[in-house]
Amino acid sequence: MSSSSSHSLADLLAVRPFLHFWWARLTGQLASQMVMVALGWQMYELTGSAWDLGLVGLAQFLPALLLTLPAGHVADRHNRARIVLACTALQWAAITLLCTATLTDSITREGILGLSVAFGVARAFQMPASQALTPSLVPPSLLARAMAVNASGIQVAVIGGPALAGGLFALGIGWVYGVSVGVSALSLWLMSRVRVPAAESRGAADWRSVLDGVRFLWQRPVLLGATSLDLFAVLLGGATALLPIFVKDILQAGPWALGLLRAAPAGGALLMSLWLARHPLQHGVGRQLIGWVAVFGVCMGVFALSTQVWLSFVALFISGVADMVSVVIRQTLVQLETPDDMRGRVSAVNSVFIGASNQLGEFESGATAAWLGPVGSVLLGGVGVLLVAGLWIRLFPALWARDRLQPE
Repeated sequence: MSSSSSHSLADLLAVRPFLHFWWARLTGQLASQMVMVALGWQMYELTGSAWDLGLVGLAQFLPALLLTLPAGHVADRHNRARIVLACTALQWAAITLLCTATLTDSITREGILGLSVAFGVARAFQMPASQALTPSLVPPSLLARAMAVNASGIQVAVIGGPALAGGLFALGIGWVYGVSVGVSALSLWLMSRVRVPAAESRGAADWRSVLDGVRFLWQRPVLLGATSLDLFAVLLGGATALLPIFVKDILQAGPWALGLLRAAPAGGALLMSLWLARHPLQHGVGRQLIGWVAVFGVCMGVFALSTQVWLSFVALFISGVADMVSVVIRQTLVQLETPDDMRGRVSAVNSVFIGASNQLGEFESGATAAWLGPVGSVLLGGVGVLLVAGLWIRLFPALWARDRLQPE
């Protein structure tokens, strides 16, 4: 078993277009994570306003929310590699402008917000095209491994980007942007080396075709169950938004603990993604999906009741492990069950679900924390995740009974 797994991983790493794409995504995400850390800090230094800090996030989220469904339609009608390349070029141009404006001391509040919109537009078109591109680069037998390897690269960037930015801040914010420009340029060069056949043009866009992805998911209980389960788990399990309160008031620790606990879910996710790349799931994927979501709910409950930093770290670390299993199963199921000419639009619906649940999850955590306190808020969320997992077994029996990732 282990030798065949190792051989299959070697087969995946021998696919040059996938390898170029993986490195392009890793470097692009790394640059993006570095910039996001610097951008918020710079806006707050510039204006001293928490409202303006919130506007930076909103300026990135709104374009992504409004454009993702049309972007999925574009991904199904044009060369997906070129779409990702164009988005990477837009990201590089925006970072270069940020770097230039910072070094020449001409950065303004409006400039930061305008460039934040550019990042949001790039992300809106990049996400569905990137998700739909992977199945075009590898055979179906390697897709589950490819999804796990993709996820590991993203987690490396999520951990490494802020850490690298934090180190460069000691030299000045210009260094953060300068290195980001170089890393983004490397991503652009790598993406230019990815070659895939262009998608056939299938007529002009209209709202009916744009919404085809929603209809496609709605008609398939396994995909609808997997996607909606993840949405509710993220929506109810948003503990990270309340981390500063837990660290300061409940764990009574300093900034070091905040950094440690913020990194914990990503560390668990990275470890599990590396494991899944070598040992892809073979059987009982429906039960494992719902089971690991339940584990995620238990972790949220343990975190809520913990008064020790080490226990909180363990709970968040295991929550990252659980989340990664569910992400790999969901994304692989969606890509394998979806015809190639629909992958962009279905991936776009997936992206909207994830983005909306992340944003609404933070709002839900804040709102319930104001009502029940932080412990009550996270505990309620954990119990809610467990109830959803149990309910989904009854609502989506086809998902619970699903044995393999490949269509049956």
